[in-house]
Amino acid sequence: MVWLRRTTHYLFIVVVAVNSTLLTINAGDYIFYTDWAWTSFVVFSISQSTMLAVGAVYYLLFTGVPGTATYYATIMTIYTWVAKGAWFALGYPYDFITTPVWIPSAMLLDLTYWATRRNKHMLILVGGTLVGLSLPLFNMINLLLIRDPLEIAFKYPRPTLPPYMTPIEHQVGKFYNSPVALGSGAGAVLTVPIAALGAKLNTWTYRWMA
Repeated sequence: MVWLRRTTHYLFIVVVAVNSTLLTINAGDYIFYTDWAWTSFVVFSISQSTMLAVGAVYYLLFTGVPGTATYYATIMTIYTWVAKGAWFALGYPYDFITTPVWIPSAMLLDLTYWATRRNKHMLILVGGTLVGLSLPLFNMINLLLIRDPLEIAFKYPRPTLPPYMTPIEHQVGKFYNSPVALGSGAGAVLTVPIAALGAKLNTWTYRWMA
């Protein structure tokens, strides 16, 4: 029965990772709408850091196996590439949607859990901070590798967006001088309590299962 319980755990991870991917569409331009990519970067960074931390910490403590966070992030990445492929099949360019980079930050979370000998509190404090600091950096590198977001926005307006969200002027640098620094700083602070929430959800799960 041990193998069945462990298999069930990993299936739960798949289900929650897929649903997390869907839920964060409403949490700060999740699939990186390229027409607002630069101005929404800080909101995106915070929402994605906290979302990754709460799910990854929850399942990392649930299974107790270092590597679960990376597994969780990998499922989310694959699912997002499916969404990217769907837009591409509809005739939009390859750069129309940028897939977020979760895996390196999740690997740091796993590394923290492994290096501290499965210490829950260090996972929350150190791991949560590393996720908040690293995710904006990886995603800005990712964003720099695509074509000009404004060019994509004007040439291929997203049909699902209402007219008032269509960009009418350049937004680059309008709100933040350093979106990576602001996103990393805010993310490092906010991701820690959200990681603690993930750990607490784990406790509630065990009580429910009992």
